[in-house]
Amino acid sequence: MRDTPRPQGTVGDTGSRPPQLRPGRALAHTPGASGSGSPHRSDSRPPQTPRGARHSDPDGRLGTTPPVPGRPTFLLGLPVLLFALITWQVVVHGPLARADERLSRAVVHPDRFYAFLADLGSVTVAVPVLAVVLVYVAWSAREAGTDRWWLPSAAAAVLMAAVPALIVPLKALVDRPGPATGTGLYPSGHTATAAIAYGAATLLLLPSLRSAYARRELVIACLVLNLAVGFGLVLRGYHWPLDVVASWCLCAVLLTALALFLDRSLTTDKRTAREPQPK
Repeated sequence: MRDTPRPQGTVGDTGSRPPQLRPGRALAHTPGASGSGSPHRSDSRPPQTPRGARHSDPDGRLGTTPPVPGRPTFLLGLPVLLFALITWQVVVHGPLARADERLSRAVVHPDRFYAFLADLGSVTVAVPVLAVVLVYVAWSAREAGTDRWWLPSAAAAVLMAAVPALIVPLKALVDRPGPATGTGLYPSGHTATAAIAYGAATLLLLPSLRSAYARRELVIACLVLNLAVGFGLVLRGYHWPLDVVASWCLCAVLLTALALFLDRSLTTDKRTAREPQPK
């Protein structure tokens, strides 16, 4: 049996012309049809972009255009926006601030137990806890032969020292009266002290814990402790709820920055340890 000869128009010019459309193809695949950007696509999307030509998002990850926000951007941006919203409502005494005051008056219940919870965020309790962790982490890193053994503890100490430099001017600027007496209670200093002290201590201890269960329990303990301080401040009548929430927003930004710094420092130390030392 002889092979069926190919049409003369196709001999020797394979690939020289784009493929011809067959009769009866869908209208969406016809050049010039509405919504068609290519004879091989049924929509207006451009052809696939080569990997080397893709643009990175603000966090340096390969993504699409417009860039998709990465996790650090989300963790830093959302608390900032929430803090700005709360501050605006407090300054203008808007509906959110008025609802906050009504809620506080309904739940305030002066009690020694709530005062004890609030005192967990005081400088005399939270800062010594962080100081013990700073010394332990620095000593452990030095014993392990880490080159920059002092850096994580120093970074956490600087962050703790920056809390009053950030909170005190905000208190004086907003000058919000408290639920009982006094003014200048926004944002909550006790909340910020507890969040930074216990949060920074947790971030420093996490790399030394090999068990995922132990790391999870440490993070849960930190969250429960900070929630207890916040509830104690509100239920005892020391602060409005928004004072506490605003401090949490600020501290979320600060602790995220510290976590990114510690992660980069740890990565650098591991890379340095892997490099061969000159003889």
